[in-house]
Amino acid sequence: MKIFAYGIRDDEKPALEDWEKKNPDVTVGYTQELLTPETAQLAKGSDSAVVYQQLDYTKETLTALAEVGVKNLSLRNVGTDNIDFDAAKELGFNVSNVPVYSPNAIAEHSMIQLSRLLRRTKPMDAKVAKHDLRWAPTIGREMRMQTVGVIGTGNIGRKAINILKGFGAKVIAYDKFPNKELQEEGLYVDSLDDLYAQADVISLYVPGVPENHHLINKDSIAKMKDGVVLVNVSRGNLMDIDAIIDGLNSGKVSDFAMDVYEEEVGLFNEDWSGKEFPDPKIADLIARDNVLVTPHIAFYTTKAVDEMVHQSFDAAVAFAKGETPAIAVKF
Repeated sequence: MKIFAYGIRDDEKPALEDWEKKNPDVTVGYTQELLTPETAQLAKGSDSAVVYQQLDYTKETLTALAEVGVKNLSLRNVGTDNIDFDAAKELGFNVSNVPVYSPNAIAEHSMIQLSRLLRRTKPMDAKVAKHDLRWAPTIGREMRMQTVGVIGTGNIGRKAINILKGFGAKVIAYDKFPNKELQEEGLYVDSLDDLYAQADVISLYVPGVPENHHLINKDSIAKMKDGVVLVNVSRGNLMDIDAIIDGLNSGKVSDFAMDVYEEEVGLFNEDWSGKEFPDPKIADLIARDNVLVTPHIAFYTTKAVDEMVHQSFDAAVAFAKGETPAIAVKF
């Protein structure tokens, strides 16, 4: 059996080597290049392909992979919104993702960033770096004094709620598919409008499916409390960034933390040192004292990377054996 992997990063190699030791009967080939119609040729002779990338899995790309005999595709990530599922179905592909690797990693990052916003660490760090050790006017707020609205109570959202409880914050939540335990606790509000009206802080943990596109927009922001704090570590397309910037300019949004960006492909995970950003909005956001920008790193921990590699390669083997792994995507 042979598996070929695309986009293997240096930080993934220890996990991959560990997996290979545990699966000596499987031949593994890999490249740092992403899967494209051109690089599909590299997988020729393989039983499955393992991928992680931000590029779209277009019909052209999937066709090129199918033409070299590979119709098993295992993603090392959660998101599947960049797959042309109509083409995948037409071509007879099997697809898997890694829906749960380390929800703690993402939940922790979101709460760390929220804590930093509330305690104003960005402007304080800048002051200290200039040897200005005065307190005022950089005064913070306490987490336990906030009503935090959690949108989306899946694996990650529930971990975030547990962290918030540890801080003593009041938590309210909304989800189209309520969790029974949280429902019994009485954490859910009846609608997003209720959450917008009550929350001092709003943090998102929902997928970037079409129905959630620009969930946070001009109209929804208008329904929020003045000085609301927004946190998004989920998907960039959940927020209309122009509406966010307008909210920051007016003061309606007091602080904002983002780990994802709708136009992040070709921007994040690149070194722009000494160069001008191709997107002036990112430069604007990074320059603000009340905005924290991280380049899609919420997932980026040793534990998460290990899980992503092991689970995706295990699924690739299962597909090659004609089995259906538990993490197969139904479409």
